Amino acid sequence: MQLPPDTATGSKWADKAVYAAGAVVWRLVEGKLRILLIHRTKYRDVTLPKGKVDPGEMLAETAVREVHEETGIRVSLGVSVGVSRYHLASQKQKVVHYWAAEATDAAIRESTFVPNREIAALEWVSVKKARARLSYPVDLEILDFFSNLVDDGVLRTFPVIALRHAKATPRSEWDGSDAFRPLTERGRKQAKSIVGPLRAFGVRRIVTSDAVRCVETITPLARALDRKPVKTDKMSQDAWEDGESDLRAVVGRRIRAGKPAVLCSHGPVLPGLLSEIALATGTIQGSYLSSAADLEPAAFSVVHLSSTNPGSGIIAIETHIPKV
Repeated sequence: MQLPPDTATGSKWADKAVYAAGAVVWRLVEGKLRILLIHRTKYRDVTLPKGKVDPGEMLAETAVREVHEETGIRVSLGVSVGVSRYHLASQKQKVVHYWAAEATDAAIRESTFVPNREIAALEWVSVKKARARLSYPVDLEILDFFSNLVDDGVLRTFPVIALRHAKATPRSEWDGSDAFRPLTERGRKQAKSIVGPLRAFGVRRIVTSDAVRCVETITPLARALDRKPVKTDKMSQDAWEDGESDLRAVVGRRIRAGKPAVLCSHGPVLPGLLSEIALATGTIQGSYLSSAADLEPAAFSVVHLSSTNPGSGIIAIETHIPKV
């Protein structure tokens, strides 16, 4: 499935644009698809949950935060469903990134939403009714992207995330073994900055190269999730250079598990990691994999796979770059 345009969220942000993020929140009610619309009090309109990026946020964490603030529902993000652009009264362009996001029964039960000065009401409706209810053409375009996922039968997905370790001490400045090179101060800041975006995709499993720079990269995430990471030399740079890595075993286990996972490794190893994901899912390989593997320190590529049939191929890939 072709990814909608402009979903790689690490590009340099224009000073004259206002960036925001949101989601098409969906659930199944007695087997029937329903999506969530919000009725805004101030504007007297019907739209999708969204909001502006807070300082220091990446777009994915903005999306889940805004959904929760506006609806009381905690979600994890699925596949990107596009980007809307329009001009505000100030003449600034507003750019809004959207993802599909399933609302579980538990999340709905735990919602604390009550009508307020910002949101007058929530409404669960069919896609057909949503087309009639939504106030803005740009929202209808996002709904079209979402409907394509529904038509293709790939609405429910899980991510396998390829993460490059954060900025590490250069080899030229390190006298010890390469495997023990630590993160720099900037690298430690990067590691903290990606916790929110990774959690936005529902990550619960953490697998990392046993190199210190990789372990330090995922340590803030592991603490936030209260999860013990799996450390392995099967995806370390030393093993890769010695021809002793086993990326296939690491990738295969994660895909069979079908749970949101992050795999933290090294720049030279990432192309092989993405290639193994493609092989394991029966996906035709191409230059898009090279692009997804060409990551800056602490950047990550989210590979979306079908929850019901992961062997049917990669649904979409999106890349996120920290602003630190």
